[in-house]
Amino acid sequence: MYISVRLEISHIFPYLQSMYIATIPNRSSPPAILLRESYRQDGTVKTRTLANLTHWPPAQLEALRRVLRGDTLVAPEDAFEIIRSLPHGHVAAVLGTLRRLGLEALIAAQKSRQRDLVVAMIVARLIDPQSKLATARSWHPDTALTSLGQTLGVAAADARALYQAMDWLRRRQAPLETALAQRHLREGTLALYDLTSTYFEGHTCPLAQFGHSRDGKKGKVQIVFGLVCNAAGCPVAVEVFEGNTGDPTTVAPVIAKLRQRFHLRRVVLVGDRGLLTDARIREDLKPVEGLDWITALRHPTVRTLIDSGALDLGGFAHTDLIELTAPAYPDERLIACYNATLADERRRKREALLQATERELETIGQATTRAKRRLTGQATIALRVGKALQRFKVGKHFTLEISEAGFAYRRNLQSIAAEAALDGLYVLRTSVPAEALDTARTVRAYKSLATVERAFRSLKTVDLYVRPIGHRLTERVRAHVLLCMLAYYVEWHMRQALAPLLFDDDNKATAEAQRASVVAPAQRSPRARRKAQTQQTADGQPVHSFQTLLRDLGTITKNQIRFVHSPLETTEMLTTPTPLQQRALDLLQVPLKL
Repeated sequence: MYISVRLEISHIFPYLQSMYIATIPNRSSPPAILLRESYRQDGTVKTRTLANLTHWPPAQLEALRRVLRGDTLVAPEDAFEIIRSLPHGHVAAVLGTLRRLGLEALIAAQKSRQRDLVVAMIVARLIDPQSKLATARSWHPDTALTSLGQTLGVAAADARALYQAMDWLRRRQAPLETALAQRHLREGTLALYDLTSTYFEGHTCPLAQFGHSRDGKKGKVQIVFGLVCNAAGCPVAVEVFEGNTGDPTTVAPVIAKLRQRFHLRRVVLVGDRGLLTDARIREDLKPVEGLDWITALRHPTVRTLIDSGALDLGGFAHTDLIELTAPAYPDERLIACYNATLADERRRKREALLQATERELETIGQATTRAKRRLTGQATIALRVGKALQRFKVGKHFTLEISEAGFAYRRNLQSIAAEAALDGLYVLRTSVPAEALDTARTVRAYKSLATVERAFRSLKTVDLYVRPIGHRLTERVRAHVLLCMLAYYVEWHMRQALAPLLFDDDNKATAEAQRASVVAPAQRSPRARRKAQTQQTADGQPVHSFQTLLRDLGTITKNQIRFVHSPLETTEMLTTPTPLQQRALDLLQVPLKL
């Protein structure tokens, strides 16, 4: 029977001073836990057992020990109250990683309010990307959504202060990128470069122009920005251009960064066929001593190689890699690659698009023969047909006959066959000698551009949400993109460390060894496939995406506690991490207390 009696400990303390709890070993059984009392009889100290507490719960035993020590016991709800809880674990993970990487010192050697605001905006971009106004509100003590503002001492900052910090960061972009390049690029190294666009809200920024939209946003102005990464995909520099800038014209500024600002005398620039065109290689790359390149030829040029006999497709009967030379490319290497899996996928997709276009054309054909409201007029019919052909981008594969009363169509089999001959085929062009970079390593270097594509996906849609951009001033737009790049820099390193807990492949060496050829599709390692199938890590923890793991860490809260009997006395207490959360913090090598 358990009886709860509320007593002032001071009243009974004299009687408890002689009592204590003893633990008695019991050979093959659990130890006996006894309540004992010491007393004096005839000048001798003796002991007697008052109760057997072996079956008491540990919490009850601990409470009794505290009573015997003279502690004052009250119910928790009568002792203190939690007056504020702020999500903190994801802040500790991101900010701790940023500091471990030394990014604070790269931004500015000396601590300052501007640096703290920039760091806070980088962290906020990862844990909760919002507008600068919403970000400032999420730090304020009255509306705080995380512990970030409190941790960095920027809780009182408003949107104007954030804009000023962005202006300060923009002025520091050049030395900051140079420091990143010194850390991640070396002489003779690969530098990956790719370009993307993102739509823009508003029309007052000079950078915002109509151009080729990679977002598929018709009627929206946009900006264009290019990202420079090392061979592993770690971002080093970013450049923002007007939205109507042609891809090849961005190459010269990148070369200037690599050579003049980063002081790299020997470097290999890797870019796709839309960037490193023949004109850019001839005018911008070849004149620069020590600058090599790896790119790919456009399909019409590949067709010319086939027609001239320089490239024999029969050679792919026993291999998927053919190295060749051509008079049009002196002192250069051409590497033809054939990916059978890619060829099958392109044939399947082309057939699906052709069939979809035929259904559209058939609907128009029926409209020209119906009894009521018949579609007539050559111009009107041509307009409808043109829209149908434009929708699926395969109009070149159809032959049309349009008259005033109707139209007929058929597939252009010659055009389809000519395109199909190039399915799965691409030809790389490089100035790097074979003794410096063999055939397989050259192909692998070009395919590493996929890491930049992953960076763009993270920046634009998955994690950081660089868009939509609402800034009006040119330099603010550039600062915003730079902030997002720095946030991705932190994310890239976090993903490397957290890979065992994520769906990401954390055993890429094994995955690469499984490929029959460097041209073959990339494989996932058995460990990564097992994680995807079981949804668990090797030690039985649930597998996360990067975003869900950050949200999980966000459930670790920083709690402000006030003691009821001492209202002016407060303290902070952090939530105890779960095993998975502690594992994540250990992998990142960051403390929970910042």
